[in-house]
Amino acid sequence: MAVNHQIRTIEARDNAAVEYIIRYCLTEFGANHEGTAWADPNLGHFYELYQGKGRKYWVAENETGQVVAGVGIGPLSGTEDVCELQKMYCLPEARGVGVAYELLQLALEFAKDHYRKCYLETLGNMTVAQRFYEKHGFTRIYEPVGATGHYACDVLYIKELNQ
Repeated sequence: MAVNHQIRTIEARDNAAVEYIIRYCLTEFGANHEGTAWADPNLGHFYELYQGKGRKYWVAENETGQVVAGVGIGPLSGTEDVCELQKMYCLPEARGVGVAYELLQLALEFAKDHYRKCYLETLGNMTVAQRFYEKHGFTRIYEPVGATGHYACDVLYIKELNQ
């Protein structure tokens, strides 16, 4: 089932919509607590956070202009040459229709210009997301990389860029 959507770089007007999507998804998966993105102090300020070298955030809009998904790339604290795939969330209506794939491709293409590896953290009960990341070349690892502060995220992945 194809859905018309448009992907673009985040704008200041998208901050509330992106925060809503993230909080919706975290609640859906029982992750609305400390140790996840739920407690990130900049959750409602993505436009401001994703300005500058080596960081960018994209949103996907549906045919009515509603933001339904997003993904970011940013530096991973405590590392060199490793970025983090950040805040990749889709509302249920945007799942399984190619939106996540397009967002991931944009993010990884951007990351290749700035980093050597891409790291991500997710939750054990997000099994569909895990299969998605594995399908797109991420390898599961068992020790955290860098310092994200997301101690409740128990499934970790890394991907070599520029291969």
